[in-house]
Amino acid sequence: MTAINGTWRNWARTESVTPVRVERPTTIGAVQRAVVGAARAGLRVKAVGAGHSFTAIAVATGVLLDLDDLTGIVGVDRDRGRVTLLAGTRLFQLPKLLRPHGLALANMGDIDRQSISGAISTGTHGTGTAFGGIATQVVGLTLVTADGELLRIDEEENSELLPAAALGLGALGVIVEVTLQCVPAFVLEAVERPIPMNEVLEAIDDHVDGSDHFEFYWFPGTGTAVTKTNTRADGSVARRPLPAAQSFVDDTLMANGVYRVTCAVGAVIPAVVPTVNRLAERLWSNRDFSDHSHEVFVAKRTVRFREMEYAIPAADVPEVLRAIDDLIQERGWRISFPVEVRFAAADDLWLSTATGRATGYIAVHRYFRENHTEYFEAVEEIMNQHAGRPHWGKLHTQDAASLAQLYPRHGDFAALRDRLDPERRFTNAYLDRVLGA
Repeated sequence: MTAINGTWRNWARTESVTPVRVERPTTIGAVQRAVVGAARAGLRVKAVGAGHSFTAIAVATGVLLDLDDLTGIVGVDRDRGRVTLLAGTRLFQLPKLLRPHGLALANMGDIDRQSISGAISTGTHGTGTAFGGIATQVVGLTLVTADGELLRIDEEENSELLPAAALGLGALGVIVEVTLQCVPAFVLEAVERPIPMNEVLEAIDDHVDGSDHFEFYWFPGTGTAVTKTNTRADGSVARRPLPAAQSFVDDTLMANGVYRVTCAVGAVIPAVVPTVNRLAERLWSNRDFSDHSHEVFVAKRTVRFREMEYAIPAADVPEVLRAIDDLIQERGWRISFPVEVRFAAADDLWLSTATGRATGYIAVHRYFRENHTEYFEAVEEIMNQHAGRPHWGKLHTQDAASLAQLYPRHGDFAALRDRLDPERRFTNAYLDRVLGA
């Protein structure tokens, strides 16, 4: 988002910058001209989407390209179930765009505010051991390169670059088109239950492998996991959506309105946090319903927070969660936001957090008016002991040296960056930190 005074801020309010200039291209040609113009002026250029990353990955000190007007469907391959989108298209726009074609994304995360290019570039993911992140659904894309030319990457053209470019951190060029492999529209049957945390951890494989999409939340200081189990069903199956009144109470009034108030109170009076967490574990998620996939995948999130998420070997999840529990108890911290746990299949994308291994994701949060630093750094030390890979769009302190030990293709990606952007037209301080200057 760009304010009237020209200062850009991300959603979490962790980053802000006043670029030299802001451009809002409405065509791919306009993006090309903007990149050429930036080069002539000796300026760096960065494309931004929704600003939903917590890191500085989208910070633009030179030319900021706001792609909000570069949206919509470019083309549909009905036979193969593929859709090509302009890069600024937001995830929440996709259900309406895909519905006439009977298609849907195979998997989604629980937030849909991001642009499609931002989501794939930072490794946005959902949950499910048979499914990868959104970037694994990319079968083609088009980049504007540092010289202003178009580079098509798909199965037929430059196919060897697809595992790098599909999740490229914005370091290889400006994405202007994305082609996604979709699936026939489907229904999700949701079962949400509070279950004792120890029971979940002791039978974690049964929960994860026995369902299409499994995740859970744990409020620190409580002994309960708020579990969410989603089962896929054919799109023709009769839906049982939540009644409008219940949806408003659960997802708007309680999960956002009341929760915002309790977080604000907890930031001032930490002693109330354990009571609030015990109340939350009793009130949240004890329901059954079914609906269109996107209606179940996505949750409404309006309470502002800070987040750090690490990807670890899936088998390590119970040990890491117990270590985090011990840490919080030892330090006497009052943490009002839950810990979120999800799972994903291994993939072969060079910079994917799930590359080469079945993955468990553990995310920690703090209310945005609370200091997150000590909590996040201590949890990060635990993640480091388990070869944890940080989500590219969420807070962490890793650098190129440490990340090169975690990603087998990190050096190959850096070499490709040298080839496509030798003058570092698309870099910023964050990319230099994680990829090397």
